[in-house]
Amino acid sequence: MYILQCADDSYYTGSTTHLKLRIKQHQSGKGANHTKKRLPVKLVYFEEHPRIDYAFYREKQVQGWSRKKKEALIYGTKDQLNNLAKCQNETHFENKARRLEAAKLGSSSKNFRD
Repeated sequence: MYILQCADDSYYTGSTTHLKLRIKQHQSGKGANHTKKRLPVKLVYFEEHPRIDYAFYREKQVQGWSRKKKEALIYGTKDQLNNLAKCQNETHFENKARRLEAAKLGSSSKNFRD
């Protein structure tokens, strides 16, 4: 699994069994449509996996990540990666619990004033 940084500063995530060859293909415009329109590209991250299906699974996982999360992986900032992995959705149980607690505190303080 690998991540390329394109000339327009976008990221492309892919997987291959021959990384050097695949990068040459991208650089020559024979890679993915995304990269051929954004040359040159630069390899910024890669992982080796024992089987291509593992690499493909990881590729699909990382493709679904936000730019910030990909950059945390690229730059090796594990703490930031862990924080970005947490669900930010308001309906997530951790966030919902915080909102309920805040609402309780808010309502009790209103009652306190009345």
